[in-house]
Amino acid sequence: MATTTTMPDPATLRLWQLISPTLPVGAYAYSAGLETAVADGAVRDGSDLADWLAGQAGALLVPVDLPALARLMRAWTAGDAEGLGYWTDWLRAARETAELRAEDEHMGRALARLLVSLGESDAGDWDAPGRTSWATLFALAASRWDIRVEDAAAGYLWTWLENQVAAGVKLIPLGQSAGQRVLFELGARVPEWTRAALGLADEALGGSAPGVAIASSRHETQYTRLFRS
Repeated sequence: MATTTTMPDPATLRLWQLISPTLPVGAYAYSAGLETAVADGAVRDGSDLADWLAGQAGALLVPVDLPALARLMRAWTAGDAEGLGYWTDWLRAARETAELRAEDEHMGRALARLLVSLGESDAGDWDAPGRTSWATLFALAASRWDIRVEDAAAGYLWTWLENQVAAGVKLIPLGQSAGQRVLFELGARVPEWTRAALGLADEALGGSAPGVAIASSRHETQYTRLFRS
C-alpha cells in the first residue's frame, strides 16, 4: 500500500533557519539579568531556572513581545510605516533597563544586516542606533518568508527560551541533560503562552518583571561578567 509523505513547506524551513542557534545575531552573549540572579543565589538549580523563565514568559513575553510581534508582522505585510514605527518604539519603551534595551537593539541590528545579505534590502533601513528592536526584524523575516503569525510567535518564544536555558547551563552551572529537562518542561507550555499572547487586545498589552529589571540593573556594575546583559 502506497503511503503519502508530507514534507516541510518552505515557510517551515525558513522558520527553522530564523530560530536556529547558529543565526549570527549574538544571542548567546546575553542573559537578560540571569547572570546576576545566579550570582545572588536566586537561581541555583534547574527548578529555580524553570521558575525564573516561566515568570518572565508570563510577565513579559506573553503580554509584551509576542503581541507586538504579531502587530509588527501585520504592519510589514500592509506596508504600514506608521505601525512599524509605533510598535517598535513601544517595544523599546517596554525595556526596563539600558542593558535590556541594548540587547534588543544589537540583536535587531545584527538581524537587519543578515537579512540584507539574504536579499531583504529594506531591512538595512533599520540598522541604525536608537531605531530598532529584535522583534521588528524578526517580524520582517517572518512576513516576507510567509511564516504564519502563530508559528512565528511560537518560534520567537522558543528561541528566547533556548538561549536562556543555554545561559543557565553555563552560569549555574547545570549539566546538559538538566538543561534539556528545563527546556522540555517549559517547551510544552509554548503553545499555551502563544495562544494567550495572540488573543490579547491592544488595551491589554504591557507587563513588568521587577525582579528581572533589578537583576539587569545590577548586572551593569557586576564585578565579573560572562554575558553582556
